[in-house]
Amino acid sequence: MSWYLKFKAFLFPFWAGLISAISFLEAWIKFRADGVTREIGLSIGSLVFTVLNRIELTILLIIWLLLFLQNKRHVFKIVSENILICLISLVLLLQTIWLLPNLVHRAEEIIAGNQPSSSSVHMVFIIFEAIKLILLVILSFKANRNNEEFTPKI
Repeated sequence: MSWYLKFKAFLFPFWAGLISAISFLEAWIKFRADGVTREIGLSIGSLVFTVLNRIELTILLIIWLLLFLQNKRHVFKIVSENILICLISLVLLLQTIWLLPNLVHRAEEIIAGNQPSSSSVHMVFIIFEAIKLILLVILSFKANRNNEEFTPKI
């Protein structure tokens, strides 16, 4: 069981770091760089967020696989960790199926010189990123606390 706990203690903060660095730092800083037009920034952003989404889906799949391998019956228990992982899964699924495709389409429209109608999709995406980050920070603390419980004291 300890390998599972150690891996979770790494994966949750790693994922939280990815979101922090890309969604809350890179996303707006790139527009401040010399020579980066709105179109170039949107093109970079579309690519970066699409790749981030694929990485997040992979991490989530690994987490579910590890959870299942740890204890097949534990996957279906209603415990706080499983609820948090289900919430992150739901948020990521909504981002993957609904929000990201809409944002990429809007970026493509702007890059093509069109002005799409006003939309709150970008704000919803930011809120979902914040929710995901908060949930991952909570899971990080829980995973590290659980990991400490199984670490031998010297």
